[in-house]
Amino acid sequence: MDIVTVTTKGQIVIPAKTREKYGIQKGTKLSILDNGDELILKPITPEYLDRVAGVLKSRKSLSRQLLREHAKDRKKEK
Repeated sequence: MDIVTVTTKGQIVIPAKTREKYGIQKGTKLSILDNGDELILKPITPEYLDRVAGVLKSRKSLSRQLLREHAKDRKKEK
């Protein structure tokens, strides 16, 4: 277990071995889950997104919806 200190700005330093293990680099976003008496940090990395892809079921394809929106934007630009 590593112990870190919170700065006056509310920041912490994640130890290097933990950053390496979870692929956390400069600019990596973290989700913070409040689980009652504990906080859980989860890095939002491409690997994490691959694991959670498809968890939320939708009747519409988000990819298709994005492609349609891009097509509309391109038409507006012309």
